[in-house]
Amino acid sequence: MTKAKAHIHSSQEGSSTFQDYFYTHKDRVFNTALSLLQNWEEAEELTQDVFVAAYEAIGSFRGQSSMHTWLYRITVNKALDRIKARKAQKRFGITLSLWRQTEQEEKNLDLPDFIHPGVLLERQESSVALFKAIAKLPENQQSAFVLAKIEQLSYAEIAQVLEISTPAVESLLVRARQKLRELLKNFYEND
Repeated sequence: MTKAKAHIHSSQEGSSTFQDYFYTHKDRVFNTALSLLQNWEEAEELTQDVFVAAYEAIGSFRGQSSMHTWLYRITVNKALDRIKARKAQKRFGITLSLWRQTEQEEKNLDLPDFIHPGVLLERQESSVALFKAIAKLPENQQSAFVLAKIEQLSYAEIAQVLEISTPAVESLLVRARQKLRELLKNFYEND
């Protein structure tokens, strides 16, 4: 049994249990999921899914990264899977609306304006614009940006989570910032 596996599965007095591990990391996982999914209920579900997956996969944890990084990787991958499923559902809804000539179904699949709970009241309008712009980034840029700017992970940690090199992380973040400037240009010109 690996050290990490023994650590999580241990139930001896004074040792961490999986429940302790959950309570230690659940807020980080939830915040990352919320920032990527921009939906409170989906983020709650995903948080549970991440810990179920982590518990089931702990035997395959090789210790090549920290458990913290491994947990972020599971979170990002599961969030991206949900985003892909959501986009597929939206495309299906658009196809249905072409057949049924109803636009209401398509509108139901769009995300409402997202306001992150950590945003101050006076910044909520710009937060909505920012999160809409983040959602338009390519998945790898979106993940890198959320991990860097919201979760405040180092480039090395992001590289481990996304399983890419540190220079690739830097490149993703440069392109993400450029795209965000372009997407937010009209918002700030009108503001």
